[in-house]
Amino acid sequence: MTPSVNQFGMQDPRAQYPAPPFPRQPQEAPGTVGAMQPRPDHGEESYMGFGRLRGRRALITGADSGIGRAAAIAFAREGADVALNYLPDEEGDAREVVALIEAAGQRAVAIPGDLKDEAFCRDLVKRAVQELGGLDILVNNAGKQVSQERIEDITTEQFDQTFRTNVYAMFWITQEAARHLGPGASIINTSSIQAYRPSPNLLDYASTKAAIVAFTQALAQQLGPRGIRVNAVAPGPFWTPLQPSGGQPQEKVQQFGASTPLGRPGQPAELAPLYVFLASQESSYSSGGTFGATGGQVLF
Repeated sequence: MTPSVNQFGMQDPRAQYPAPPFPRQPQEAPGTVGAMQPRPDHGEESYMGFGRLRGRRALITGADSGIGRAAAIAFAREGADVALNYLPDEEGDAREVVALIEAAGQRAVAIPGDLKDEAFCRDLVKRAVQELGGLDILVNNAGKQVSQERIEDITTEQFDQTFRTNVYAMFWITQEAARHLGPGASIINTSSIQAYRPSPNLLDYASTKAAIVAFTQALAQQLGPRGIRVNAVAPGPFWTPLQPSGGQPQEKVQQFGASTPLGRPGQPAELAPLYVFLASQESSYSSGGTFGATGGQVLF
């Protein structure tokens, strides 16, 4: 899927990408890009780089699909080498991303594994540093989201897995990465509009996203004196496999994004430039912030 005109040409954002209603499309978690209708745009055909990250080395979690995939493509086209993490079940989607990174002339290091495992999280960083020769950018993006209408339906196992994936993994990976990041490095954490406007069916997920905002703000104050910037991105409704694979009930998937002022969900390609901005020197005075992309919904 590509925008209807050149990405730099003026156009109506309401009509730039598909709007609901969408067909029912249940998937088993973690979901795949190819099974989505319509297929998401991660910038495969549309993103054009300008060398803003030339020579940088990035680690991105959840990089096989959705926002992480879009960031990986954009980073590579901006000149960065990329280590990408994903679940072993997502190997097919990840292979596509590897090919796109390499087509951009950059190095891709694929490191599959489960972020709920502390030992793996720490090894992930060490392997990325070893393979890339260092680390300059960390994107904590991987997330788990399971819709439940009642608190009584959230099992301890689900609650634990959501926090381990969204919060604990971020802590373990960032703690390990901090040993390798130097002045000028950037950490970008993916939060959500759910941190500020929680949906009742996403109680545990929204709680983790609020924790990510606080983590980002506190860490920015810790690492600022070391010349390392830390920011968060808070997306609104974005069209990714997270939604039809249990992240939302199917009736909400069919109308996903309809309630935004722009009347549609965002596409991952529309978020990639924000990650590039926060990773690059163009945002050199931005740290401790949360940057929204919500289709017009009020974030704070």
